[in-house]
Amino acid sequence: MLLTDDARIQELNRRYLDRDRPTDVLSFPDGDRLPDGFRLLGEIVISLDTARRQAGELGHSTLRELQELALHGVLHLLGYDHERDNGEMERLELRLREELL
Repeated sequence: MLLTDDARIQELNRRYLDRDRPTDVLSFPDGDRLPDGFRLLGEIVISLDTARRQAGELGHSTLRELQELALHGVLHLLGYDHERDNGEMERLELRLREELL
């Protein structure tokens, strides 16, 4: 996992998703097999600038926001896509937040 700033995440968002704006979290799936047989899910990039801002807006800690963004990123690495799944990812994410965070 990489914690970065808005400028760097905007650069990554532009390069890989053709979206020229900062965002809170990006996920880059991998899928390679490790020597022990496990599969590498991929990489998660979170903007610390955005996480701090969103935490303030939502009235919770930056740590809590980072946890929520990491969970969101992991769900993307597992194949969920909130832009196309009719709310399936959002429902799962909300349930997991209650159970895990």
